[in-house]
Amino acid sequence: MNFKFKAESKSTNPNPNPNPSNEGGKRQSIDLGNGSDLIYIPRFLAFEESWKWFDYLNKEIPWTRPTIRVFGRSCVQPRDTCYVASVGLPELSYSGYQPHAYTWDDYPPLKDILDAVHKALPGSSFNSLLLNRYKGGNDYVGWHSDDEKLYGSTPEIASISFGCEREFFLKKKPSKVSQDSRSNGEPVNKRAKKSSSVDHHSFTLKHGSMLVMRGYTQRDWVHSVPKRAKADATRINLTFRHVI
Repeated sequence: MNFKFKAESKSTNPNPNPNPSNEGGKRQSIDLGNGSDLIYIPRFLAFEESWKWFDYLNKEIPWTRPTIRVFGRSCVQPRDTCYVASVGLPELSYSGYQPHAYTWDDYPPLKDILDAVHKALPGSSFNSLLLNRYKGGNDYVGWHSDDEKLYGSTPEIASISFGCEREFFLKKKPSKVSQDSRSNGEPVNKRAKKSSSVDHHSFTLKHGSMLVMRGYTQRDWVHSVPKRAKADATRINLTFRHVI
């Protein structure tokens, strides 16, 4: 399959590096504090072009639904997956599962998306891609952080979504300070109310959008895509990462 990549921001925005104050807030930057931050671009890819990518990914990628181990028990992963990586990288392994690594040459169109992501994020250098397909509202990913050692201490992860819109939640990992009974003479439950708005974030990941997690986000935060009964259509998600 051969079709040309087209980012919507290029066709509608004369400024290649928009900021949150212009262009309708297309590129949103969120400072999570302590060296963690997010970038969210609701219209990273043009709408119709995104559906072409969805059809290609849905039909051509060799999806599998593996058995994984969670809390010592074997279960079927609640979403389909596939892994693509540059030749010679360390093998990926999570929850007792080691996926087969396809190469970029196995699926050349993926290199077009990779090039576009690199252009949108100057200085980034992604060499692997984990794809996930959620076939309905019962497919999900639980709370976790992508803090595997092969990604380094401050991994940058760029996540592109196609198809059904799904909620993405982010919450701060508990710290020793927050678990103390008192801090500066103030009860924990009172402090929790004050900090709840900054310790939790949520996004509705739109068709053709890109969310980027950077800095110490994987060290200090966890994220999830929960079950949703009303999400009755398929969502495909691409997460670009750099393996060291």
